[in-house]
Amino acid sequence: MGRRALIALAVLTPTAFAGWLVWQSADQSAGAGSTAPTLMPLPGSSRPASGGLPGGDSGGSGDSGSADGTGDRPLRGTTVVLDPGHNPNNRYHAAEINRAVDIGTAHKECDTTGTATASGYSEAEFTLDLARRVRAGLRARGATVEMTHQGRRPWGPCVDDRAEAGNRADADAVVSLHADGAPASARGFHVILPESVNEGKADTRAVTGPSRDLGRELADAFRESTGSKPAPYAGDGEGTDTRGDLGGLNLTRVPKVFLECGNMRNPRDAAQLTDRTWRARAARGVVDGVAHYLTQKR
Repeated sequence: MGRRALIALAVLTPTAFAGWLVWQSADQSAGAGSTAPTLMPLPGSSRPASGGLPGGDSGGSGDSGSADGTGDRPLRGTTVVLDPGHNPNNRYHAAEINRAVDIGTAHKECDTTGTATASGYSEAEFTLDLARRVRAGLRARGATVEMTHQGRRPWGPCVDDRAEAGNRADADAVVSLHADGAPASARGFHVILPESVNEGKADTRAVTGPSRDLGRELADAFRESTGSKPAPYAGDGEGTDTRGDLGGLNLTRVPKVFLECGNMRNPRDAAQLTDRTWRARAARGVVDGVAHYLTQKR
């Protein structure tokens, strides 16, 4: 299993039990079903009066949480920003999310609604659930973790604000969580890396190398944890793609990648994305990938 070899524990120590509770708590927060609680109503229900909390949400306290199951906190002193793609309430705010923002190389829409499975499980619901699980795992290892939003905003954040959240935190790593909406015949995950751009507000030259390292660690760990294969339709076919048309990457000043966890339009991928046991494995892969990148930097 290489550098991430699993260590079998013969005795469940109190600290190990505490670490297990952190992961169990994250799983239970998703509820008894397969989807995470959100503010988005079920199809056919009425539109929420406010569309979310006035003024949006802060994305969390950034508290580094409790120790992990080994009693060690190898990520103490590091800051990670998680960016759950889209927002369940975006669909009620077409005018706001379609507003053009400057991404350096062009102007693009503030945000989008994202995609969904055939059964109606939205990308925005998936990314919030996964982000909460990843946050619990990273905090258990000692990291300070912030989120760009918690799903309580009326809409957004815009892609430029999402990038600024990582910059403002001076994050050691930023991961934007997504699921793809590719043709139904396509399967697999991929990590999107920032292209080297220097135009207008965009200047990624200093972070393309670190972002590439982060992306490779993330792709390796995600594949190992979930058993998913890289999407053959994206990038190099080995799990990474490089793009210069995404505002969330163009405007970053810190190491950042996008993770497309699977294709929501593919029935087999959709079955995984809607399964909370698989999402727990996906979260473990993200945590392991980020953790290995951060510890290698030291």
